[in-house]
Amino acid sequence: MSGLALLDYASVLVFALTGALVASRAQLDLVGFAFIACLTAVGGGTVRDLLLDRHPVFWVDQPTYIMIACAAAVIVFFTAHLMESRYNWLIWLDSFALSIAAAAGTGAAMSMGQSGVITVLMGVTTGCLGGLMRDVVCNEVPLVLKQGELYVSCAFTGALTAVFATRLGLDVLPALALCAFVCWVLRAGSLLLGWKLPVYKARPPRR
Repeated sequence: MSGLALLDYASVLVFALTGALVASRAQLDLVGFAFIACLTAVGGGTVRDLLLDRHPVFWVDQPTYIMIACAAAVIVFFTAHLMESRYNWLIWLDSFALSIAAAAGTGAAMSMGQSGVITVLMGVTTGCLGGLMRDVVCNEVPLVLKQGELYVSCAFTGALTAVFATRLGLDVLPALALCAFVCWVLRAGSLLLGWKLPVYKARPPRR
């Protein structure tokens, strides 16, 4: 199994766990758990593959991805009540999922010889869209839109780091590991240390 495939599998698993946790907060049934877990797990990667014109889409080519997401949903369905704070589990699992998925999307674009701009955008797309779909469908405030928090910027910076690293001669897999590391450090810093982007504040018009 290639390193890129492993990134996709890891991304699907961890994002599926976050989707199932959000489903538990919404008190859905087992089918709802599986649906939200699958939507979260493959949503970003599906959009990535459609934009890159990759055929077939990764989970259609390998249905094992859907089976992994469903298994994660079942596990969370029967164990979520054991977690003291499901929201804390959610945001930290999501930080890992974001980092892994950003690296997976970046690697997919690199494997197709895409330009640096498209490669970075695919890293952001793969990292962010699954979680955004999850939160919107479950009527949660999307983590991607939390006021001032670093989220999209984490995936962007990680993917950009990988692009520059490969241009400087680093092999693809170490560059993708660096992408995931940079993305996660920024996201963890936002959660633990309150790192934020400037937020627009309305001002009264000048007379």
